Formats: sequence, C-alpha cells, structure tokens
Amino acid sequence: MLHALTRHQGEPGHADRPAGYAIHRLALTDFRSYTHLRLDVDARPVVLFGANGAGKTNVLEAISFLAPGRGLRRSRLTDVARRGATTGWAVAAEVVGPDGVPADIGTGTVGETDAASERRAVRIDEAAQRGPASLAEVLTLVWLTPQMDRLFQDDATARRRFLDRLVFGYDPLHARRVAAYERALRQRARLLRTGGANPGWLTALEETMAEYGIAVAAARRELVARLEGGLAQGVGPFPRAAIAVDGTVENWLDGMAAVDAEFAFRAALAESRSRDAESGGAAVGPHRSDMAVQHLANDLPAPLCSTGEQKALLISIVLADARLKAARRRAAPLLLLDEVVAHLDGERRTALFDEILALGAQAWLTGTDRDAFSPLGDAAQFLAVDGGRISYAG
Repeated sequence: MLHALTRHQGEPGHADRPAGYAIHRLALTDFRSYTHLRLDVDARPVVLFGANGAGKTNVLEAISFLAPGRGLRRSRLTDVARRGATTGWAVAAEVVGPDGVPADIGTGTVGETDAASERRAVRIDEAAQRGPASLAEVLTLVWLTPQMDRLFQDDATARRRFLDRLVFGYDPLHARRVAAYERALRQRARLLRTGGANPGWLTALEETMAEYGIAVAAARRELVARLEGGLAQGVGPFPRAAIAVDGTVENWLDGMAAVDAEFAFRAALAESRSRDAESGGAAVGPHRSDMAVQHLANDLPAPLCSTGEQKALLISIVLADARLKAARRRAAPLLLLDEVVAHLDGERRTALFDEILALGAQAWLTGTDRDAFSPLGDAAQFLAVDGGRISYAG
C-alpha cells in the first residue's frame, strides 16, 4: 500500500528563515513497518506524533541511513527490512543544502534480504557511489534518541560515533578517513590472528593506519576546539559544558607535529604486534579514544551528573554544534530528535524550539503528545502517525 503526503504550500515565514539542510521529499520502500511511504514536506521542522509503536521512530531511522554508518538504532541491514519483504529495502530523498540546489540521494539493499546483503548501495543524483561515506558530502545530520540518554554511561565506542557525526558536518571527507582506518585495522587484526603474515603487508597496513588515524584524531581535536566557545556560553537554560578528546594519539598531537605523530603511531603499531595478535585489534589508535564532557556549573564530569542533566548536556552540545555550523557554513544540520522533549521542563522545551527556529534547522521531532509541541504553532508541520499511516495534521 502506498501512503503519500504532500505539503509544500503555505510555509509561514519561509522567506525570513535562515537556510539549513532540509529534506523536501522522503520515500521508503519495505523499510520497517512501511511497505511504501512518500512524504513531501517543506523546510520547517517536522513533528511526528502518535502512540508508541505507531512507526514514528522508523521514519527517523530511515532518514538516519542517509548518513554514513548503521543508522540511529545501529541495526543490521537485514533487520530493518519489512517483515516478509524479499527484495531488499530502500530510502530515497530529495535534499536541499546551503547552495539551494536539490540533490537526489538514496540507499538500501539489493536482492534477497539474507545475511549476504549486509552491504548497502548508495546513489547520489543517479550515480552509484563507492559506499555510505559519500553521503556526508551531501547531507549533514545529527540525531538524539532515548537510548543516547546513557551515552555517558556506555562504553567509549558510542561517544566516538557521536563525535564523528559532528565532525562530518565540517569535514565530509572525515567519513572516508574513518572507514579507511577501520578497514586497515580489521585487515591487520586478521593477519595477526592467522599468523605467519608477510611483514611487508603488516608494515603497509600500519602505514595506512598511521596516515588515516592521525587525520581522524586531528579532525576530532579541531571540532572540539571549534565547539569550545559555544559550549562555554551555553544555550539558554541548557548547561554550559566543556568537551575534550581523550586518547594517546590525540595527546601526541598536543606535543608534536602531525608527521612526527604518524611516525610515533607506526612505531607503536610495529612494537605491539605480538600483543595485538593475542588480544585482537590494536592497543593504540583513535579507535580507543574517548569523548570527555564536563558540566561547568556543577564542576562535574558528565557520568556523575543526573540522568536529566546528562540529557541536557547532550542537547547543549548538539545546539552549540548546530549554531556553529549555521554561522560557518550558513546552513544548520538536519536534526533528528526522537522523544527529545519527553523529560524536559517547560523552560528548556521552549528554549529548544526557539533555538531550532532561530537556526533555521529542519528538525524531525517525535512524541506521543501533540500538545507538547504546541509552542511551535504554524512554524512547524504536524504529521499524525497511526499504525504505519501518516496524515497531515496542520
């Protein structure tokens, strides 16, 4: 069944809105609860409201696949296919960026949805791409989900991914460097695990890891430096924060030139081959770095803050990043905010909406209660979600 929704006319205040990344058309095929879905929307924030389990988060997850990575739920590609689908799933969108020129992007799996299809195809303006990393060159987006409320309690992997998504918006090639580094890391681990590898192969892989690893670490450090001022000021009632990247490679870059850090990294990898063969992976590298956040007013590291303050810190980081991107690139990132207002008090809820509108960001927000988003009024478009059906609701 095809569900289509069109709404381009009557964008209140559209002429006065700053430019931001925006989806104007979204189409899903055999994705989660949707057999076929097409939404035509304008650049205003989009509010998806409905009961739990209605399919709101599925829409946000589909959009998140228009970025590098495995989406906001970190699901296997075979798991996002609609139950009963046999020919793969697809997500396509018309995206408008800061230049105002639309781009057609799409991604999905091809063929039978079995274990062999754990690789997704990507097309941009009908041209096939080498992989998902190319999506970062067309669309900048950041998301917050209820599962991320534990970001500061979980392991460092999730925090690195969060940090890297912020970097993509400033340096789209960062996605390719991360992918290249991780590919070389896996290949080296496999050679060490099997034993008897040609030392020349290992050296070549370690040179690749050093080249890309230092670039990845440098990009993360540059992002943190950019965010420092905005975070220290805070955003309305959201907390002032300090952010840092904590890792051996980043520490090297504090005290030496990038070329010297590359040499130190190569030497460390060569020295640790025996140990890495036993433990797997690599003992040193940006894949072991962490993001550290401090609540400045409380003088507490984020893991020691209350659950509510941890969520407020995350929102503060995302808003500071969006504000900086809007100032530097004249385009705010697209924001996916799943159930973000559920535990915010009235002051913070209003401040979040005001900031989204001031930035000109197209935020896709979900919630069970439409009234929670009433301060947005005609500045947003409201879509009712009910059992996989979506209808325009004002």
